[in-house]
Amino acid sequence: MEQLLQMVVGWADAQTERTIIAISGHGAAGKTTFAQELITLFEPHTVNYINTDPYIVASDMRKKTMIDYTYQNESHHYKMTACHPAAHHLPSLERDVRMVREGLDFYTIDTHYAPRTLISSNNKLTIIEGMSVAFIEPALFDLKLYFYTDDDTEFVRRAGRDIVERGMELQYLQHSHNERRIQYKVFMHPYSRGFDIVVKTSQEKIFIEKGRDLQ
Repeated sequence: MEQLLQMVVGWADAQTERTIIAISGHGAAGKTTFAQELITLFEPHTVNYINTDPYIVASDMRKKTMIDYTYQNESHHYKMTACHPAAHHLPSLERDVRMVREGLDFYTIDTHYAPRTLISSNNKLTIIEGMSVAFIEPALFDLKLYFYTDDDTEFVRRAGRDIVERGMELQYLQHSHNERRIQYKVFMHPYSRGFDIVVKTSQEKIFIEKGRDLQ
């Protein structure tokens, strides 16, 4: 992963125009860690960062929205997860990305878990990270990276958080995990085709399934 980070930094430093890097993916695939490590490799206060979590419909609303879908010839009926495009405020995100592109100053969405920050036209580089990125027009970005993992790896990582830290029951977590993964495969993963670089993590191994020449 260190090599990929250095390649992206080198590519970004070589750009002469305003540049937007998109980082997306699902679950505990490492997209947020990669984004944060990437930011630390640049000079402080020279990079704009937008986390797209505030563009996701609130969980209490998604829990009340039941959807039907088919996977491997089997019908499913389950609450909408964030893997579905309709669970995101996509027009709002597209508007904000276009504002970055046009060099306009604005503040990120203020939330209880992250105070608003200024997106400054003085910064040449903007990193936009989160699930919502996958569902909007790829042409809005200059470089697009997508991170995902396999079913078992994500379950292990989720279990460590949801069972140990949140006290969730194993049986409920397993059922929830299975439906989340199915919705991911049906509704989100196909969008990975629009990304320049696709990274898969499995247990402790990392595979670059699709790469773009950043030289």
